[in-house]
Amino acid sequence: MRRLAIIRPKPGASATLRRALDQGLDAFALPLFEIVALDWEAPEADSFDGLLLTSANALRHGGRGLDALRRLPVYAVGEATAEAARAAGFAVAATGSQGVEHLLNSIDLALHLLHLCGRDRVDVECETPTITEIAVYESRAIGGVDAAPLDRCVVMVHSPRAAWTLAGLAHDRSSIAIAAISSAAADAAGFGWAAVEAAETPTDEALLALAARLCKKGRGQ
Repeated sequence: MRRLAIIRPKPGASATLRRALDQGLDAFALPLFEIVALDWEAPEADSFDGLLLTSANALRHGGRGLDALRRLPVYAVGEATAEAARAAGFAVAATGSQGVEHLLNSIDLALHLLHLCGRDRVDVECETPTITEIAVYESRAIGGVDAAPLDRCVVMVHSPRAAWTLAGLAHDRSSIAIAAISSAAADAAGFGWAAVEAAETPTDEALLALAARLCKKGRGQ
């Protein structure tokens, strides 16, 4: 069985690691990024019908600006983000379990949503409600990381940017299998890997299921 490497930032890396260990996987965390709060100002809440949240990082790092928006209903991607919103005092209007496009396709297109997001994000390729984006955090690469422990592992890749970073650090692509959270993340990894597969749905649960399957294939397959 291959080892499983988790390269997403904390605290997500810790949560994924716990789930992997609970499944009996030989897993470890080696974050390649850290999440850093950005300076931002909250707009007038009355200008919006709701708050779009695609990551709990917006709540962890949104700071005092969140107070002015607390009356807005939240449209959350993923149950973890929805739970974080409730814990922060927001009411959740809808929760999507299959990615942001699926969520946006399921709600009223007449809505005007405020999206509190990260500085690096992937554009949504579907007809959507009116969305105003404000970056409240960013993911910064951690310098000086020794990527040698990733050799001969299955690596969980949670974003296209993580795939690009991994591609630049990997010592031996041919020994590494990639479990990607989406086809965009899989494509961003490029070529030369032992395997590259995308999860059926863009959730941490589906990604971990894929990673577990790749780990159980063993090093010789």
